Amino acid sequence: MKGFVVYTTYRIEDNQALVYLFGRLENGESFLTINEFKPYFYIKNKDVSKLKEIDIDVNYAVEKSKFRNFDEEQVSKIILNVPKDVPRLRRAFEDEKIECYEADIRFTSRFLIDHKIKGSLEIKGDYKKGNFVNRIYQNPELRSSDFFPDLKTLSLDIETDMEGKQIYSIAFYTKEFNKSLIVSNKNLKNAESFKDEKSLLERFKELVIEIDPDIITGWNVIDFDLAKIRERFDANKVEFVLGRTEWKSSLRVQSDFFRDSSADIAGRMVLDAIHILRSSFISLDDYRLDTAAKSFLNEKKLIDEENKGEEIEQLFKNNPQKLVDYNIKDAELVIKILEKKKLIELTIERSLLTGMELDRVKASIASLDSLYMRETMNRGYVVPSAGFEEREERIKGGFVRDSTPGIYDFIIVLDFKSLYPSIIRTFNIDPISMDLKGEIKAPNGVRFKSNDGILPMIIQKLWEQRDKAKKRKDEAASFAIKIHMNSIFGVMANPTCRFYSLELANAITHFGQKIVKDTASEIEKIGYNVIYGDTDSVFVETKANNLEQANDIGQKIEKHINTHYDNLVKKEYKRKSFLNIEFDKCFVRFLMPRIRGSEKGAKKRYAGLLIIDGKEKIDFTGLEFVRRDWTALAKKFQMELLDKIFHKKEVAGFIKNFVEDLKKGKYDDLLVYRKAIRKELSAYIKTTPPHVKAARKLDKLSSNIIKYIMTENGPEPIQNITSKIDYAHYIDKQIKPLADSVLVFFNQKFDDIIKGSKQTKLFGFS
Repeated sequence: MKGFVVYTTYRIEDNQALVYLFGRLENGESFLTINEFKPYFYIKNKDVSKLKEIDIDVNYAVEKSKFRNFDEEQVSKIILNVPKDVPRLRRAFEDEKIECYEADIRFTSRFLIDHKIKGSLEIKGDYKKGNFVNRIYQNPELRSSDFFPDLKTLSLDIETDMEGKQIYSIAFYTKEFNKSLIVSNKNLKNAESFKDEKSLLERFKELVIEIDPDIITGWNVIDFDLAKIRERFDANKVEFVLGRTEWKSSLRVQSDFFRDSSADIAGRMVLDAIHILRSSFISLDDYRLDTAAKSFLNEKKLIDEENKGEEIEQLFKNNPQKLVDYNIKDAELVIKILEKKKLIELTIERSLLTGMELDRVKASIASLDSLYMRETMNRGYVVPSAGFEEREERIKGGFVRDSTPGIYDFIIVLDFKSLYPSIIRTFNIDPISMDLKGEIKAPNGVRFKSNDGILPMIIQKLWEQRDKAKKRKDEAASFAIKIHMNSIFGVMANPTCRFYSLELANAITHFGQKIVKDTASEIEKIGYNVIYGDTDSVFVETKANNLEQANDIGQKIEKHINTHYDNLVKKEYKRKSFLNIEFDKCFVRFLMPRIRGSEKGAKKRYAGLLIIDGKEKIDFTGLEFVRRDWTALAKKFQMELLDKIFHKKEVAGFIKNFVEDLKKGKYDDLLVYRKAIRKELSAYIKTTPPHVKAARKLDKLSSNIIKYIMTENGPEPIQNITSKIDYAHYIDKQIKPLADSVLVFFNQKFDDIIKGSKQTKLFGFS
């Protein structure tokens, strides 16, 4: 029977460790497997003789192994009874200068790696029926599987009084079931009514176990909903047991915005929808449910955020049916957002890809560990135990070529496809391949053996999997693979990674710099001017007369560069090149601005006009339009200004009229700044930024995104505006810099246009 592991843990019985795997079977039933397993780690054979000198009350056995470390030294296996003794024994060994290998691996992760299980598995053996799960297997045979599960997801939402001292209602929403439990004496549609909070909570507990979800989700579900439910369980003396065993559930609620809270409900996974969005690289102006619903679904909550608490109080007393409808709608919106963006599928894909549990798929270091160690096992190697290493030097960054500022016609962009992963594959960059006598020499002098290492092989497999996902149009799988493949360099450059090496990380970036520089040089050899280069891309001036001609030039350069690297890598490194540059796009009109107050060109800041399927689009990178800390006013002005510039229209009248309309209050709804607080308000001591000043004027901080307006009395939060708007601030700090960044190319200035003191026709026509 195939299944998917939702939750892992272990228990100790009679001094024996038992691994518990909970999940969902292919037939739709829930399961629990219980397997005996012993923790272990490795030391060098030559250190075994030192063990008799160590006096420690830990039972362990020493067993010879066929494994080696990266220096080709044989190692022995140290086997213990219970996981808690591993760190004690490791410390005792390391105090005697005995190096330990794989001594930091999570016990359940070790079990999954040894059984080659990455999320899905096949179970063989007898089972019995459980009280909380459909099947319990005792010491079954387990092996890996390619099963993709249909997990049951439950969305929860609660409504409380304004002080949070009483739960009024709790909504449940799944694909098949939606209902609200409410304290009421009325018969309500889609609801069960209860005389008091305690009976509501008891039914809530029954219903969770009855529905038997694999995933519990909601909007801020751990910090608010589950935290409040647990609090009220305690107050009403109801046991907080919501899992697939009789074990008590627990929460770890963080006190600030910068660390995710977590929930431990045995056999189930709690995934906050906000956390899933963020870990999937989906950004919003703010992470309120209403904002996400409008953005992704074009729907909204049934009650506005303003005065929500008072309205809920009134509905509970006078219109409980509307409260039920609102409660269920909030739970429904969460499920619909997750389905719309395919985020549960994406999370499962990332779990299947790396072997990480659903709530740890964003743990990039642990994900690489999981993949890497599975391959070292196959090759007969052990990996070092992780330990933080001080980083004395910085990793060398990607190459960013000085730009040539100006406004251009027909600029083409060519990008290297996954440059750093391609470099790792092409030049065999890998911890196990580093060798002073290696045949491959990186630009920073580090050498690597030519026979394929583990990291290039992992990337190759990921690449092949992504190509297959693209062919079957599986966007979730393709994106999951892309996320992991592109995270590998960052992991290798992190001192907390067990494979961290400054030399290895810099070998990758030095190769990257050399490739982008050489690419620009090669393009210029065939007669085209490179106006900018950035990490993995080059921007080329084509001098073309039309879009078709520019596209032909892009294809020509792509073919030339790829042929160049195919030949170069084969000749100089005796390897196959996986470096692949692609003609990405052509800007019909393109702006490369200057650094403010300088003649030099900016870096990582530009905009251009694209034509895609016959439709125009202005594409921004690094400019104010894509920055959250600039106002909607600045974005509107910049978009309209660039649109006129790109279409060669006069702008003097537009600039004057825009400023006049601003002063008249026409754009008052566009003046809000949004800025994130990155630490506690009390920690801002040396300087106090405007958003912090605004935040300190709030009675209560409900988000780390502060929205404020600049007034004649300084920044004020939008919840409490008491002063007149400072229009001069917006003109001087938002409009003028944007206008001057473009006008400089026409020897014009914003101030001159506003005063009307100079010729203001930029293109020679009205």
